[in-house]
Amino acid sequence: LLALTAFICIETIMECSPCEGLYFFEFVSCSALVVTGALLLLFSLNLHTRIPQINWNLTDLVNTGLSTFFFFIASVVLAALNHKTGAEIAAVVFGFLAMAVYAVNTFLAVRKWRMSSRQQSSRQSSDYMRARTESREVVHRPEIQRLDA
Repeated sequence: LLALTAFICIETIMECSPCEGLYFFEFVSCSALVVTGALLLLFSLNLHTRIPQINWNLTDLVNTGLSTFFFFIASVVLAALNHKTGAEIAAVVFGFLAMAVYAVNTFLAVRKWRMSSRQQSSRQSSDYMRARTESREVVHRPEIQRLDA
């Protein structure tokens, strides 16, 4: 919602002299809104379970990390190059708020990714130990005689 609000604020600006900062902010806010919206739709409809080949925790982590970084850069650039109009100031404020929310989400995504990778590694090691133990178990079968050479 903050990315949408920042995008709406930036779209209300009619004139700009150096427009590069404004265009970059517009691109970042629109891109973050589209990608995050698509991931939100995938997760809320449980469509991500149909594609198990993708590491969705890592995908969410990359999205939130990149959005945090680019919102920070875009907000700083727009704050430095703005003309002190209300829409530009509001866009900068909402840009920094969106960056803060994405940063918190990045922190949570890192924790979730670490927990899932730990669980996966412990599951793999327990599968390995179970297979190794089963291969060492000897079933006493009298019909098989040991041949000494």
